[in-house]
Amino acid sequence: MDYIADLHIHSPYSRATSPQSTLAGLAGWARVKGIQVIGTGDFTHPGWFGCLKDELEPAEPGLFKLKNEAAIVSPLAEVTSSQAPVRFLLSAEISSIYKRHGVVRKVHNLLYVPDFASVERLNARLGSIGNIKSDGRPILGLDSHDLLDIMLELAPEGFLVPAHIWTPWFSLFGSRSGFDRIEDCFGDLTPHVFALETGLSSDPDMNRLISGLDRFTLISNSDCHSPSKLGREANLFSTGLDFFSLRDALREGRRDTFRGTVEFFPEEGKYHADGHRSCRVCLEPAETRRLGLRCPVCGKPLTVGVSHRVMELADREQPLYRDDSPQVFSLIPLPELLSEIIGVGPASKKVMEQYRRCIDRFGSEFNLLLHTPLDEIRHENPLLGEALARMRSGRVIRKPGFDGEYGLIRVFEEGERLLS
Repeated sequence: MDYIADLHIHSPYSRATSPQSTLAGLAGWARVKGIQVIGTGDFTHPGWFGCLKDELEPAEPGLFKLKNEAAIVSPLAEVTSSQAPVRFLLSAEISSIYKRHGVVRKVHNLLYVPDFASVERLNARLGSIGNIKSDGRPILGLDSHDLLDIMLELAPEGFLVPAHIWTPWFSLFGSRSGFDRIEDCFGDLTPHVFALETGLSSDPDMNRLISGLDRFTLISNSDCHSPSKLGREANLFSTGLDFFSLRDALREGRRDTFRGTVEFFPEEGKYHADGHRSCRVCLEPAETRRLGLRCPVCGKPLTVGVSHRVMELADREQPLYRDDSPQVFSLIPLPELLSEIIGVGPASKKVMEQYRRCIDRFGSEFNLLLHTPLDEIRHENPLLGEALARMRSGRVIRKPGFDGEYGLIRVFEEGERLLS
């Protein structure tokens, strides 16, 4: 079965998240987007875990569905929602802050397990180590190596994936608190790690500049804090619809089962370039190094971005892929494309009305962005058809994000849209 999975999200129990991120709310948006499998996120939080046990029931092996699927309502008024199956996979993100090799490390890791019993065992152990009640993404003084060791002991059928591995502040390779090698983080347990989450500010081309990452499957997820942001990055599978087939596809990393990833253009990520947001300074790595990593306006340390950090560790000039490597699809979310075409904000009523019409006509956002023939789109909306043609071929204009501020990806030059 071909399906799309977004395996990193957050519940209303995480900080700065939408109250609409309920299970039914997530499932409703998944149908609009064309996503069949969603990570639950936050299973370590007692409140959210209670919701999971109350509202979900087993479906296929290791996957769950809503007990009351009638509660799934399309978030788009007057649009008939897809009735495609939506499944949930038990997941959580742990923020580990600890000292290793004399340096404070701040690393986020994702946990995936196939059943409630595994969650209960993990939560009991993690709850004895630190506070798992205050935030859906708990902060624990737990070494990443030891977190993996606990998971292998208590949930041996599960797996761990380092999250958004290049984010400066909280990640495996982060410029402010990370490591230079995966082995330095996980030590003797490194063979049990087989997938890495690239994050919004990097893409597979960047990661494949580093030979030390060759054996790892690269996955992409939205890390969304509101359900409308589901699928801004996602994974494409062709496997049985079950936890174990999904896990094994990631372990093997072959295109026949793990078909590919949907990516941001990495410049849109909010940590792609170097910079200092408060001074409106955005820099390329060479200029950052020339300035001694200091802001030229205020003299404070710059936030070294993902592109800079990748280049520090790269040992290739060009990315290297296996013949059977998963495909990569760099996309712009549909509301952003419509926003550029219409000339108003992506959350505006005009954009959302056009978004409703597109979903009603083409079935789901991913069906439109990935599969619908361009001639069919041009017949309905010539500007949207041209925008999608440029996006699919990578002919986009890129203004990079930096120091916590998202970048901007456009398909039309200034004034070009008005002349079309």
